[in-house]
Amino acid sequence: MMGSRQVAQGALFYEFSLEAHVPQDHLIRAIDRFIDLGGIRQHLAPFYSTTGRPSVDPELMIRMLLIGYCFGIRSERRICEEVHLNLAYRWFCRLDLTTPVPDHSTFSKNRHGRFRESNLLREVFEMVVRRCIAEGLVGGSDFASDASLIRAAAAKMHSVPSAQWGWRAGGRGGSAPCRPRISGNA
Repeated sequence: MMGSRQVAQGALFYEFSLEAHVPQDHLIRAIDRFIDLGGIRQHLAPFYSTTGRPSVDPELMIRMLLIGYCFGIRSERRICEEVHLNLAYRWFCRLDLTTPVPDHSTFSKNRHGRFRESNLLREVFEMVVRRCIAEGLVGGSDFASDASLIRAAAAKMHSVPSAQWGWRAGGRGGSAPCRPRISGNA
């Protein structure tokens, strides 16, 4: 016998904790341990007007931007969508289930205005680095560099006549000009 179709009825009250739904080993929790944004409001106070409607919390915007940077979300519109949908991101941003996520245009206005003028993003970066040094995660004694080899798009022999190259065969000052190696083999 086929059962009757259940029609979902919204509950009158919900008991829901974001804290319980974000796994303890989630990367966002590790990031949260190193972020202390308590002084942001004081740092940005001179860049806000005392009149007009209340602004979006600058700590919320920085937390959302950090999510974008840490998880490779390049679009501010996409960051807003992800924070709206992802419970771990809402937890990190200190948003409950009913708090609306700011509009993406708010980020552009603040990133190109207040945040740039106040040098805030540099200060947040330096604060995180100081915290990582204090925790022993960064020592500052070694340096890593990306040494990717990328083929140049221009070839010298196409822009300058070979008689003007000044290169000699064998690289030892011989008299015959030497053509540069074009193939990818070294």
